[in-house]
Order: sequence, then C-alpha cells, then structure tokens
Amino acid sequence: MGNTKDLVAEIEALGARLVQVRSAIAQRIIGQDEVVDLVLSAMLSGGHALLIGLPGLGKTRLVETLSTVMGLDGGRIQFTPDLMPADILGSEVLEEGKGGARAFRFLKGPIFSQLLLADEINRASPRTQSALLQAMQEHTVTIAGHEHAMPAPFHVLATQNPIEQEGTYPLPEAQLDRFLLQVDVDYPTRAAERDILLATTGTPEAQAVAVLSAGELKEAQTLLRRMPVGDAVVELILDLVRACRPDDDTAPDYVRDAVSWGPGPRAAQALMLLVRARALLDGRLAPGAADVSALARPVLVHRMALNYGARARGENLAALIGRLVDDITSREGAA
Repeated sequence: MGNTKDLVAEIEALGARLVQVRSAIAQRIIGQDEVVDLVLSAMLSGGHALLIGLPGLGKTRLVETLSTVMGLDGGRIQFTPDLMPADILGSEVLEEGKGGARAFRFLKGPIFSQLLLADEINRASPRTQSALLQAMQEHTVTIAGHEHAMPAPFHVLATQNPIEQEGTYPLPEAQLDRFLLQVDVDYPTRAAERDILLATTGTPEAQAVAVLSAGELKEAQTLLRRMPVGDAVVELILDLVRACRPDDDTAPDYVRDAVSWGPGPRAAQALMLLVRARALLDGRLAPGAADVSALARPVLVHRMALNYGARARGENLAALIGRLVDDITSREGAA
C-alpha cells in the first residue's frame, strides 16, 4: 500500500512539473498545443519523433525551445544532398604527438548531443540518413571498429518536408520504425496566427527558460515505465496493432485489400509508453482507451504502407487507421 501511495505522489509531483514545462514552451510556441504534447510524450517515453510539415511552421523553433526548457545539450544538423555520414557521426584523424609518435583520435560529430535536431532530414541521401540508425536504436555509434556511447538522455527530433516537394528522398522503412511517432505540423488557426504576429514581431521577444534538467528527465522516463496500464488497454493496443497487419487473422477485409505491410512489435511498445505519457500530461494516474485512440495515427501511420491498388483509389492511411480504431473500440465497448 505504501509503495502505491509513493508512486501516486511521484506521478502527481511530476505532473505538476510538466505543467510548468508546457507553460514555458507556450511562451514561444503558439497555437501548436497538440504538436507540443506529442513531442513531449515522445521525450518522456525516451524515444524520437519525426515532425512533418511545410517550411516556416515553427518546427525548428520548437526543437530549440525544448532543448532549453528540458535542460538538454542541443545539437543541430542541417541535412543537405551533399551531407556525408562522417559529417554526422564524426571521424578519426591521424595526429602526430611528441617524439613523432602517430595515433588516431576520434573527433565527435554533432550527433553527440542530448537533443539532436535533424533538420530537413529527407533532403539527404538514404546512405546519410541511415547513419542515424545505430545511434537511434542502440545509443552508440561504431567508428573504425570502436563503439562510442551517446550522451544520456539521447533524443532525435527530425523535421521533414512533405515528400512531394522537390529534392526530397523517402526515409528508409527501418529508420522510420525508429521514430516513436510521427507528428504532422499544420498551419495555425487565424487566431493563433494573429497571436504569433504580435508575439514575434515586437520587442522584446519571449525567451525560453530551463524548467527541467537532463537528470530529472531521465528520472521522469523511469517513473513513466512504472505507471500501471490496465489489461483492457493492453488488449486494445494488441488488437489494434495486429489488425493493421494484412496477413493477420484479425485484420478486416478493408485492411487486407489496402495495406501492403503493417506495423511490427515496436508499434505496440510505442503505444504502451506513449499512452502513459499522454495520461501523465493530462494529470491522470493511468491511461485509458481514449489515449490509445488519440495516439493510434501518430504511432502507426509511418509504420504502414498502402498497396498500389489502394493508392490508385485515392485512399490514405490516416483515414484507414481512424476507421479501424472506431471499429475496434466500438466492438470492445459493446463487449
């Protein structure tokens, strides 16, 4: 009983700190509350996020603000077509010491930061994009046979332009799966855009302030994994993820007809973590079915692909996931 009370107290205390975090972010990021919450959820879950939207919608500003507010050492890589893997990871250089002795020394690249902004990640070639894979999954990089650990915590927040734009390369499926969720950044409402004009074109402009530290973020990530998740929510996550796979017995006909390949176990793991984070940001002690429904599209949309026939019919994954969520939640609600 005592342990439960301690856990509740810790969750409530963290929730109060997160209110301060969101308030500090809102001083500089206006009208993107859902985007902010999704990115915060990814960081509280210890994962990475992919932000997709047109240039000029505040994606880079959001990442820079988060770096300050969360007390993290930030780094930035501007991805371009001529960027090479060594420009990201670093490289070994041959140095001559005293007495003429020569030895290799590793010069760390910009990836060695606690919060890495991979700006316009799909402007670089697939070879360069894949240089992030090991670091994102294993939190280490291997250079010349030697492993180098990433700082902790380590998060990649990548921005991506819509794939229809000129000079972009699709991200490899293996790398997309490393992102805990995909965040679509849309145009602000008229009222929000008016507030942005007033807040950013006057003087002085609001500055970000530190609220958390790297150590506190790591503690929050550990606490989040201790949050309870009810059996009903676990079963809902499993039902949803498995129904997205066209070769699974539970997949409905419209999934079999439209989906080329579906999400793997990482999608279920991501949902298990993110529903806790969403509940925490909402001031609740445990997640519910509504959290699964709200996070289904951000978690699943980049882990699935439509087949040729579905694309020819003009179908889209977001609508398909929404339909599937409605079907599964209504069926389980009736049960």
